[in-house]
Amino acid sequence: MNNLISKINESLKVIREYSKEDYAIGIILGTGLGGLVKEIEVKHQIKYEQIPHFPISTVESHHGKLILGKIGGKNVVVMQGRFHFYEGYSMQEITYPVRVMKFLGVKILLISNACGCMNRDYRKGDLMIIEDHINLLGDNPLIGKNEDELGPRFPDMSEPYSKELINLAEEIAKEKNIKVHKGVYVAVSGPNLETKAEYRFLSQIGADVVGMSTVPENIVANHMGIKVFGMSIVTDECFPENLKPVVLEEIIEAANQAEPKMTSIFVELIKRISSD
Repeated sequence: MNNLISKINESLKVIREYSKEDYAIGIILGTGLGGLVKEIEVKHQIKYEQIPHFPISTVESHHGKLILGKIGGKNVVVMQGRFHFYEGYSMQEITYPVRVMKFLGVKILLISNACGCMNRDYRKGDLMIIEDHINLLGDNPLIGKNEDELGPRFPDMSEPYSKELINLAEEIAKEKNIKVHKGVYVAVSGPNLETKAEYRFLSQIGADVVGMSTVPENIVANHMGIKVFGMSIVTDECFPENLKPVVLEEIIEAANQAEPKMTSIFVELIKRISSD
């Protein structure tokens, strides 16, 4: 993406017409966090098409909105509608809003997603805190010229998901008596689901769950020094010997049932984290 800094400044100019405040916490509303919108004290809503250089989602029925507001008294900037590699966008386009978030003051990024599980201890409707990931998307958002103003050429990824935030989320889940797993998320391009052989392969390389998002945003956030917390909802069981055709309605039902638990953890996490 040529002239990346200039493009970010053009996006910021429009957003700053709505608010001059800093927003230390960024949130990407993936599957399972729809209910979080109800918890936001909304100050401003900006349609993606109003913001220069923002992609437009081709999956959701709406184009998507950037929400500026508060949760638990803390300023939050929220992406209602995310982007995927399978939609035809480049990795740089998918992660561009995260770049803009950094310049709005974001220090902590919270992400959710839906996934299929290969771990035999997981079941449909379970929640998993992402402890680590494997990138099998076949691309990387940092390929190309590095903008030193944004981050280093070779960013460290020894702690892609904040241990501090993981520990805090585990404490919250325990207090609320919500069962959570902790494991490895592998990202693939999609949009088709995997074959039996592919599920066996993904399990053998150390993945607990598989999905089609989150990793690009995480890489760019780490590149810019943003701490990340990620959580997945298991919406289907991917055990090769018992693999059944996926029914979209069942996936949506599993996500809807788990959503209140995930939202509860995220809201309490936002209240407790230090965004200084």
